[in-house]
Amino acid sequence: MSTDLILGIDGGGTKVMVALADRSGRILRTGLGGGVNAMDNPAWRIELEARIEPFRGERRLTAVAAALPVYGEVAHLSQQLEETIAQAFPNARTRVLNDVDAAHLGALAGKSGILVLSGTGSMAWARNAGGEAARTGGWGDIIGDEGSSYWIGRLALNLVSQSLDGRLPPTALAKAVFDHLQLDPTNPMDSLGAWATSDAKRSSIAALSAVVDKAALNGDTAAIVLLDLAADELAKHHRAIAGHCEPGADWTFAGGTFRSTILLKALERRIGRPPIAPKLPPIGGALFAAAQLLDWPMDEGWIGHVVASANAAFAQ
Repeated sequence: MSTDLILGIDGGGTKVMVALADRSGRILRTGLGGGVNAMDNPAWRIELEARIEPFRGERRLTAVAAALPVYGEVAHLSQQLEETIAQAFPNARTRVLNDVDAAHLGALAGKSGILVLSGTGSMAWARNAGGEAARTGGWGDIIGDEGSSYWIGRLALNLVSQSLDGRLPPTALAKAVFDHLQLDPTNPMDSLGAWATSDAKRSSIAALSAVVDKAALNGDTAAIVLLDLAADELAKHHRAIAGHCEPGADWTFAGGTFRSTILLKALERRIGRPPIAPKLPPIGGALFAAAQLLDWPMDEGWIGHVVASANAAFAQ
């Protein structure tokens, strides 16, 4: 068996994962770091280079696929991403692709269908039977990202402020948010206002989506409504891109927001049929893209090895 190795890089707004794997799909080494979104993180290159540095000296490394946000969206940033990867691995075949494209490759194992993504941001990606790709969403939090964790967290903060003012009915979300952020509830304007102006980051606002989900599971009406609104927005992504694929094309999902079973079930009802389970996690999609560069066969055994070793290597 070939001793060649491949490297997969899966970057996002809150973290970057790196995995070195052999031909069988077994992950040998990993790396983990902070967000590398070139759109809103001025330090993205420093973070990315720090995480890939330990792998640069691997002589058996033959192919590298880097799945990174913004790629293919903003020309000058896409060029910078390509240059960073090519310079880091001059002796390997390299490919840079959008992180959602790689998530689609992994979730559907290279087959056609639709991926709905909701993480810090949101987007849908489709690939038809002819291999042609299309996308919708992914405009960023200033313009879009409807249905994302950040979007849910921002609306939750707005809802909490209105509830505290009496402009909306009381909600258990208020106490849940204050507890999560470890803020003093006796002076909410001072504590929450100070947090919003000094400590609030995109990632910390996105993390509030898990607080919303927990409140919804406990029956809070406002939290349930927020997740329903998110499902409405994500269903729009699916409807907008469904015509790119064949009628009844499979759909699947990716992104941390879908840890919410309430959200996933709400989206399923709107689409009208259940999703297929993702074959590979996003880091597996990056490895899949790297293996394609070498024309390796990615059968069920290969997929199984990647899933098992990724689960072990990146267990929370």
